Amino acid sequence: MTSSSTFLQDVITYASRMRAFEREDWSYYIRWVGLMLGLLFSTAGFVITGWTHGVDFPAYVWNVPIGTFIFIGAIAFDTIGHQTAYKEALKNGERLVHLITIFAGVSSCILLCLAYHSPSFFRIPALVLIILSIFYSVIDEWMHWKRFMEGNSDRIEMWSHFFIFLGHLIMILSWWTWFEAGYPGVKETLPYLGLA
Repeated sequence: MTSSSTFLQDVITYASRMRAFEREDWSYYIRWVGLMLGLLFSTAGFVITGWTHGVDFPAYVWNVPIGTFIFIGAIAFDTIGHQTAYKEALKNGERLVHLITIFAGVSSCILLCLAYHSPSFFRIPALVLIILSIFYSVIDEWMHWKRFMEGNSDRIEMWSHFFIFLGHLIMILSWWTWFEAGYPGVKETLPYLGLA
């Protein structure tokens, strides 16, 4: 990537780094993107199942799978650079911040699911993990911008991070709103999944 290359050329160059993947890189990539695809299929599948059976979800509920879709598209690109060109740079603490952020983010989703049956017990732990996932995402952004300013990143990675943050916030804040509203539409959808 050079200062004279177009954005599209930079995207192609960035994506082509996958050719440098070794076995452990493919393993990490498939597990990470696959985990998030599982979240997308489960949330979208749940909402679509209810909707096709006439369940009237509030409009914001659709933002849960939409935000997840944006997030997945962004991490699918971002992770390419993390497993290739910037792999060594991430060893200076950034990889640890990623793992903490992922732990907080995934845990917050699990607790929001558990909160359906025990809202008073899981409300505060879920909220704390949501806040921590956002807080560590901000730390991660600071580390990325620092690398970018030092010439150890590129605009594709930085745009990927913008869309990671965008997707995550749309998804998790919509989910929290859904929970706070008492999960409208969930009770009506569960019988169609054999879970009532």
